[in-house]
Amino acid sequence: MGKIIALANQKGGVGKTTTAINLAASLATLEKKVLVIDADPQANASSGLGIDIRVIESSIYECLINKSAPDEAIHHTCIEGLDIIPSHIDLVGAEIEMLDLPNREKIMREALTPLKSRYDYILIDCSPSLGLITVNSLTAADSVIIPVQCEYFALEGISKLLNTIKIIKSNLNPSLDIEGFLLTMFNSRLRLSNQVYNEVKKHFRELVFETVILRNTRLGEAPSMGIPVILYDAESTGAKNYLSLAHEIIKKN
Repeated sequence: MGKIIALANQKGGVGKTTTAINLAASLATLEKKVLVIDADPQANASSGLGIDIRVIESSIYECLINKSAPDEAIHHTCIEGLDIIPSHIDLVGAEIEMLDLPNREKIMREALTPLKSRYDYILIDCSPSLGLITVNSLTAADSVIIPVQCEYFALEGISKLLNTIKIIKSNLNPSLDIEGFLLTMFNSRLRLSNQVYNEVKKHFRELVFETVILRNTRLGEAPSMGIPVILYDAESTGAKNYLSLAHEIIKKN
C-alpha cells in the first residue's frame, strides 16, 4: 500500500511545487512508482512535468467535482514510473462548488484511495492557502511535508498551518503525521539562513529533515523546459539535494 504525502504551507514561494516535482522525479529515479497530484489552480507542477494543461481533457477538478475516474486524468511523464494528475484553472471555483457536497472534506480521499495500491508514493502539491482543497488534501494524506524558506518571515504562519493540521487530525484524519520540515533556498553564507535553520531545528528537532535544499539556479531554470532538475542537470546541487531527500524519505518509511 502506497503512502500519500501532502506538501503544504499557506505561504507562497517556499518551494512546495519545486519540491513536489523534484522529489517525485528523484523517487522515480530510485525505482519507486510515484503519482503527483497537482492541487494548485496555478498548475505549475503540471507544466513543470511537461503537461500542456490547455489540451488535457480531465484533471483533478473533474475527479473532485464530477467524480470522474482518476484513471481518466492520469498522465505519464518523461520519467518512467512517474505519473501526474494535472490541475486546471477551473480548480479556482472548485471550493465554492464543493460547499454543498456531502462529506466535502473527504472527496479527495475517496478519489485517491483506489490508487494507493498502485503507487509507492502519491505526492499532493497543495495551493498556498488553507482552503477547502488543502483541507481535502490533508484529509487524504498519511503525512505532510512542510517546506520552510530560509528567509525572513519564514516561521510566520507555520503556527496556523500546525493548528489546521491539529484540527484535521482531531476531526477528519487521525492518522495524519508530519513527515518533516524541509528547509529550502538555504544559503550557508547568509547569517539569516543560518538563523532560520537554527530556529526551526530548535523548535521541531527530529521533525526537521537532515537534507537541506540549497539555493540553486538550475532548480529555477528546469521548469521552463518542462522537466525536473535531475533531467536538466543531474550534477547540479539541486538535483543532488532532492535525490538525498528521496533517499531520506525511503529510509524513514
